[in-house]
Amino acid sequence: MWLYEKKLQYPVRVSGSNPGLAKNIITQYGGPDGELAASLRYLTQRYTMPIPQAKAILTDIGTEELAHMEIVAALVYNLIKNAPIAEIKKAGLDGYYADHDRALYFVNAEGAPWTASYIQSKGDPITDIYEDMAAEQKARSTYEYLINLSDDPYVTDVLRFLREREVVHFQRFGETLELLYEHRDKKKYY
Repeated sequence: MWLYEKKLQYPVRVSGSNPGLAKNIITQYGGPDGELAASLRYLTQRYTMPIPQAKAILTDIGTEELAHMEIVAALVYNLIKNAPIAEIKKAGLDGYYADHDRALYFVNAEGAPWTASYIQSKGDPITDIYEDMAAEQKARSTYEYLINLSDDPYVTDVLRFLREREVVHFQRFGETLELLYEHRDKKKYY
């Protein structure tokens, strides 16, 4: 059971309409290294973890990734909600607009829809945690690239927060990996 507090984990502000920036940031909503993929990956993998600490960390980080989806969605929506159609066209979002107006939809920066092939759940706890560590590093890299593309200081601030959370998640998964190795060595099996 989760308790849900009706506010974002980190406040979202934007300087104004910026559909071009929104087009890039949406990849962290529905792209291969985005928050949807991360949350589903972790919340699925937790079931095959042999120790409670690993189940707990996957649950905690998986639910935090859902909170990050809300932050990314708020960024994208606020960057396009008041944008004139001419700006939407100029940013190359006219196809997106034709299908979704200003609603959020799980796509990458080029408009390709999210797919389950973005995630993996192998069933081997150590393999899955290595997968998760790699996913966190890819998300961190993507946030760094988005920071480089951002010309909005408010958006950049939010992207920095999200990037730092990816670093923390990577560290937590590294600690979990050590526990899994200890468990494996003690039990000689999972």
